[in-house]
Amino acid sequence: MLPTENRLRRREDFATAVRRGRRAGRPALVVHLRSGATDPHAPGESAPPTRAGFVVSKAVGGAVVRNKVKRRLRHLMRDRIDLFPPGSLVVVRALPGAGDADHVHLARDLDAALARLMGGGAR
Repeated sequence: MLPTENRLRRREDFATAVRRGRRAGRPALVVHLRSGATDPHAPGESAPPTRAGFVVSKAVGGAVVRNKVKRRLRHLMRDRIDLFPPGSLVVVRALPGAGDADHVHLARDLDAALARLMGGGAR
């Protein structure tokens, strides 16, 4: 489970990451990254933590399948959250194939998308 301070919750933050960030797509998911975005809601001068959010639509499957995909993605992102610069916004959008993908396949797709984004690859 992701710690509370690393969860993306506001609609505006999701929109910022998706509309203004870079993206990398894989067969099971798409990752949107807004690097070093400042959080206008965070008090103080300290750098805000990296926050991640997940979008899993009904196209992925029923409620049980969607929740399973979200749990897997949260677990995978928990281990990778420190890779991002402070203040980054990350949105992981699951595609319909994610419902049939196992944990290893999701991890491989997530790692490939993150490597492309962190390596400076284009959309």
